[in-house]
Amino acid sequence: MRRSLPLLVAGLAVALSACTSPVVVEAAPYAADPRCASVMLGIPDEVGGLPLQQTSSQATAAYGEESRIIVRCGVEVPGPSEEQCLAIDTPSASADWLVVEEDDVWRATIFGRDPATEVIIPKVRADQAVGELLAGLSASAVLADPNGLECR
Repeated sequence: MRRSLPLLVAGLAVALSACTSPVVVEAAPYAADPRCASVMLGIPDEVGGLPLQQTSSQATAAYGEESRIIVRCGVEVPGPSEEQCLAIDTPSASADWLVVEEDDVWRATIFGRDPATEVIIPKVRADQAVGELLAGLSASAVLADPNGLECR
């Protein structure tokens, strides 16, 4: 009986993890761009203390159980813009993000990179500064090719 207990516990853990459904996230229009693969392979396992969750679509990521932070690679590449531009400098990356405030979310799109990555941050996460969350995702977003545009 002692030998079967660890197997039972291991089997139960596998069964419970198999029941977890992926987070449904709509893929971006250009999610099939092969360059999104390097961006998505570079995303961290945790952002703002929130663990990475499995998603339903290519080139997407989600963080947290509720009020999730959503990441999508392959959104429309922004051109010159009047939107607020936030420069994020970390030891591993320097990135420019266009940040738009919507009703209940902040929508940030990497600027000057192709393919473009979008991050959707629910406003209920306002206790975690938008800049801090983008800093955690900048190193992966800048793996996309520079397109010559800068907002600095």
